[in-house]
Amino acid sequence: MEQVRVGVCALDPITRAGLVNCLEPQAGVVVVADPSQEHADVVVAAFDQLTPDAVAALHEAADVTTPVILVQDQVGGAELLTSVERRVVAFLPRAAATDERLVQSVRAIAAGEDAQPNVLGQLLAHTRRLQQEMVEAEGDDDEASLSPREIEVLRLMADGLDTNEIARELRYSERTVKNIIYTLTNRLRLHNRSHAVAYAMRAGII
Repeated sequence: MEQVRVGVCALDPITRAGLVNCLEPQAGVVVVADPSQEHADVVVAAFDQLTPDAVAALHEAADVTTPVILVQDQVGGAELLTSVERRVVAFLPRAAATDERLVQSVRAIAAGEDAQPNVLGQLLAHTRRLQQEMVEAEGDDDEASLSPREIEVLRLMADGLDTNEIARELRYSERTVKNIIYTLTNRLRLHNRSHAVAYAMRAGII
């Protein structure tokens, strides 16, 4: 089994110790003592709220290329976009963050798999509610920079469809859909699928 290097991030030592105790005994998981100094494949962060101190801790623990799993009961409003911009790719409520569930999420994210549909759906639902507040004046220019099929893929992503479902809906190969997503996220310097959807909604594209 390939080892996954996992960093942990919390504001208090008790929460941090709880994350370490959960992850350290798991086969194939190596807990990184200081993710700001050592490479981590995934960072697991746990906070009561995404306060400025929490955001600062997350910024220090994970660079923009490291996916983050956030253990927190509620994420909404301005916290949502902040979490997406900090490359949060999955949310777990504290009650759901059992040892087994947390390790499953770590391994899935490290393997490059998408966040679970219900988690992505929660993220997208919050984003939709914020859409009117986030439409920016340059929305028309942003839309012009995207091809019609890129916009269509973004719309289907916003509906919660995964790569395979988008391919079936548009009658493309799954590889074509992955290439479209890869191209637009790299061109626009977006971190992941959720960030791409948040960007499109901010710009009024979808």
